[in-house]
Amino acid sequence: MERVYKMKQVLTIAGSDSGAGAGIQADLKTFAANGVYGLSTIVAITAQNTKRVKSIFSLPENIVEDQLDVLFEDFDISAVKTGMLFSSNIIEIVSNIIKKYKVEKVVLDPVMISKSGNKLLEDSAIDTLVDKFIPLAYIITPNINEAERLLNIKISNLDDMYKAAEKLCSFGCKNVLVKGGHLNFSKAVDILFDGHNHYEFSSEMINSKNTHGTGCTYASAIAANLAKGYNTNLAIEYAKKYLTEAIVWAQSNKIGHGYGPLNHFYMLTNIK
Repeated sequence: MERVYKMKQVLTIAGSDSGAGAGIQADLKTFAANGVYGLSTIVAITAQNTKRVKSIFSLPENIVEDQLDVLFEDFDISAVKTGMLFSSNIIEIVSNIIKKYKVEKVVLDPVMISKSGNKLLEDSAIDTLVDKFIPLAYIITPNINEAERLLNIKISNLDDMYKAAEKLCSFGCKNVLVKGGHLNFSKAVDILFDGHNHYEFSSEMINSKNTHGTGCTYASAIAANLAKGYNTNLAIEYAKKYLTEAIVWAQSNKIGHGYGPLNHFYMLTNIK
């Protein structure tokens, strides 16, 4: 008997990571591990490893736009996740495509700086991100540093995170998830604000150097879960569980000499 199952299709729009720990590569791994079919639009190519980003090449704008157009004209895309967009012009193109194809489930990860400290979003592009793209997002997922940069404030505790989530939501998006992993808590606490209520999501804080691509992975897992029909809270809850396990199972990995990658397929680790 033929099995009929229509796999949900999710698109990532981001930069390529030659070390495969973050960016497009991490997104596609996450989509596959979470049971959706991953599509990709590459906006920039980075030469990077676990220790540094050596160089960034932004792809021609017509190539970015063409990638998006051919994907939307053929695939039934249930959700879009964006990562490193790099420039104002790329943000404009992506925003126009989102409006053109009336995408509702947009997970915007406002990637600005790499773990090694390299700038992944031009300063001139931040205003464009705030004015043109954030209002189109279903949820944005800034970490502490990104939230501070977007709001020009200092976030030092849980109360600050609550206030930051509210202020970011006023930019026009439906939901804000402020990730607290950069704060020195005993737990990794994230705060969701849906325009009305706050929700906390917490997990154990794992002391590991293998954390390259955590933001990309988290946002991609949320997008996958939204595409599968889960509500916002469950999409985040399941994504955080997946992320935590991917970090735990990566602790013994010896891949690279800096911030190592996650184990995106930890569930296959014991399969022989």
